[in-house]
Amino acid sequence: MSDLTNKVAVVTGSGRGIGQAIALKLAEIGAIVVVNDVNETFAELTVAQIKGMDRQSLAVIADVSSTEDVNRMMAKVKEVYGRIDILVNNAGIARDQLLLRMTDDDWDRVLNISLKSVFLCTRAVIRDMMKQRWGRIVSISSIVGLAGNPGQANYASAKAGIIGFTKTMSKEVASRNVTVNAVAPGFIDTEMTQRLDETQKAELKVRIPCGYLGSPRDVAEAVAFFASEEARYITGQVLSVDGGMGGL
Repeated sequence: MSDLTNKVAVVTGSGRGIGQAIALKLAEIGAIVVVNDVNETFAELTVAQIKGMDRQSLAVIADVSSTEDVNRMMAKVKEVYGRIDILVNNAGIARDQLLLRMTDDDWDRVLNISLKSVFLCTRAVIRDMMKQRWGRIVSISSIVGLAGNPGQANYASAKAGIIGFTKTMSKEVASRNVTVNAVAPGFIDTEMTQRLDETQKAELKVRIPCGYLGSPRDVAEAVAFFASEEARYITGQVLSVDGGMGGL
């Protein structure tokens, strides 16, 4: 089993949903987890769950689309724990709309929170990871970034951008024992899919060979593998966690 004992992990957008599941899984296998979110209540609830597992955890409230906030957050983590070993870029939002009706703000908000944040957070930690000659960066993309989806030009562009960023960064830092990978979830049972009615859910399940929606834990397991020493020779990869869909 993977062992991340005393590794310091920062998980963005981890107050709930997939991010929370990732934070809990990393803590379960020994990591010290920094929970980032813009919502303090959600972040503190995740921290409380981690501390209930007798693990160390810290909440840092920051907008990861802001350079100032990201730099402040990473400086705080280094002040408290001395280093950052693992970065999970999970934060993201969706503002679905057909392109003809999509506003500048719909585009900018999704690209800034879902893609620019990956650039900012990675840039903030990569120098130290290279110096310590050990680091793991895992970003959450989507099958929408691989295949596209009507009404999600902004979201698909952000998630596809994460894949290009991941493949490029993996080549820049591999010689320093830093790996950079991405996980592309399919339809996962989160707040977003829970808003669908039963007919819509049934239609989704028909498109999934496994026959059911994935759980946030399914995504978390993939992230934990990429963060582990077992995955030391795997970098620049995108792992789809999609129940066999293989595309939309």
